[in-house]
Amino acid sequence: MKQYLALCQRIIDEGEWIDNKRTGTRCLTVINADLEYDVANNQFPLITTRKSFYKAAIAELLGYLRGYDNAAQFRAIGCNTWNANANENSAWLNNPHRKGEDDMGRVYGVQGRQWQRPDGSHFDQLRKVVDNLTNGIDDRGEIVTFYNPGETALGCLRPCMHTHTFSLLGDRLYLTSYQRSCDVPLGLNFNQIQCFVLLALVAQITGHKPGKAFHKIVNAHIYENQLPLMRDVQLKREPLPLPKLHINPNIKTLDDIETWVTTDDFSVEGYQCHEAIKYPFTV
Repeated sequence: MKQYLALCQRIIDEGEWIDNKRTGTRCLTVINADLEYDVANNQFPLITTRKSFYKAAIAELLGYLRGYDNAAQFRAIGCNTWNANANENSAWLNNPHRKGEDDMGRVYGVQGRQWQRPDGSHFDQLRKVVDNLTNGIDDRGEIVTFYNPGETALGCLRPCMHTHTFSLLGDRLYLTSYQRSCDVPLGLNFNQIQCFVLLALVAQITGHKPGKAFHKIVNAHIYENQLPLMRDVQLKREPLPLPKLHINPNIKTLDDIETWVTTDDFSVEGYQCHEAIKYPFTV
């Protein structure tokens, strides 16, 4: 919470106004932010200065890990964040590669599970990483990237948190996640949760102890229409103690994640929070 609030205050104090051409809304922006999450000691980075709906963030992560490419698939597992990008983004609606309602194209998990080689075959990045880590292998390239510059025109949104690098030191697993762009009031808490859960889950299914998750953000911003709520409401509230996350111990393989795992397999203990804040979402 202290890291999160410090970043929000830094953007307000030091940020510069940038016109965002994609959304048509100005952003107060800083470059470079580094956050750390203590997964080893289960300090779950759930925002306490407003109510956070953590299960939607976990549902989105599950969709990525399964390689979903359709907003209806995400809705079915409890995540509505892709409805607007799939169906209300004017550039995507006019894109000839769009297949119809709810189609997201080749974004996020599609790249992680079906990266297309020049010969047309697919490479499953996540499966390679999980298999290596399960066998105690760290080739210094245990990387899952959703960012494919050659296919950005084939999807509704370039991935924001785009690359995850796993590092194995003895029996302890670490994660470094890279994010090119971050809507701090709305998106960051989703991203924090997903970094934490991704490391915890992969450690669990590969038989390792989790260490820390390191989260690097390049462009961190607050949209102009979000600023009053952040400055005058959320930053006036006192943070509360962090909760703990519980993951069903029966989740033991990547196949489990692909087939039967739901958000019911995740719960938090000791979550206290202030009331929700309805930040505007900019498509």
